[in-house]
Amino acid sequence: MAKLEGKVWRFGENIDTDLIIAARYLNTSDPYKLAEHVMEDARPEFASSLSKGDIIVAGANFGSGSSREHAPIALKYAGVSAVVASSFARIFYRNSFNMGLPIFEIDSVDEIDEGSKLSIDMDSGVIKNLDNGKEYKFKPIPEFMQKLVNAGGLINYAKEKLEKEA
Repeated sequence: MAKLEGKVWRFGENIDTDLIIAARYLNTSDPYKLAEHVMEDARPEFASSLSKGDIIVAGANFGSGSSREHAPIALKYAGVSAVVASSFARIFYRNSFNMGLPIFEIDSVDEIDEGSKLSIDMDSGVIKNLDNGKEYKFKPIPEFMQKLVNAGGLINYAKEKLEKEA
């Protein structure tokens, strides 16, 4: 996966998994139903206003709280192409890649405004703000993790690997 591009949606710090997808919707594992309610309690219009490929930019500790896999699934199926934050909760970080949702850590999230258009080059480790030309470096995603994202998540990656071996 070389590049992602999308419009920025800004969120603050400590966005926990219950804000990403409220517990009242965890009675389904249908990713499209989850997507209908993503970020509903933080921003009610988010799911209906989101365009496929948009990018969330947030502060520290994104994805804290419970270890539910529903959170990155809801974001991915709603059309979010990536999340950029100053830091992520550890379990959310791993769940995101396992579900095929790329996430990136940079220190300069406060410089990125809502509505800006970003380009993310996973290979080079560069996020570029296409509105003002500013660039931000992140540690490039390891090749294995990129393979997970390209496959659409860990389960798809394992299926592909098993099919090649058969």
